[in-house]
Amino acid sequence: MTKIFLHHICIQTNTYLETLEFYTKVLSFEIVEESPNFHGREFNTWLKLGAFYIELQTGKQGEKLAVANSNSEGLVHFCLWVENLQKEVDRLKGLNSHFILKNGEVIYHVENGYLCKLKAPEGTIVELRDNKGI
Repeated sequence: MTKIFLHHICIQTNTYLETLEFYTKVLSFEIVEESPNFHGREFNTWLKLGAFYIELQTGKQGEKLAVANSNSEGLVHFCLWVENLQKEVDRLKGLNSHFILKNGEVIYHVENGYLCKLKAPEGTIVELRDNKGI
């Protein structure tokens, strides 16, 4: 079988600068390439964290993108493993991140570890977990 690995996900946004700041300043992605006026879009930008990429793009000129909905089919969230979840949550609280609470808690136990969820400015849910297993 041919070698296969996850290369990137694509996130579209109506709030480009706010979303770019979230992924770079809050989640520590680095900007690899930012292309203004890309095929009818205001921006198409590549962000990198380790070997994982996000292609961040605006809608096409004049297009208002629909609001993300976690009750629809398709990608619901993506997850990043963190070495020290409590330390990362404390750092994110200092950045006024938008946490999704479960039973009033930021960090909660699920099966084999602990996790928390953040909501990015464009609506993508980002899970942070302290266990590399499934």
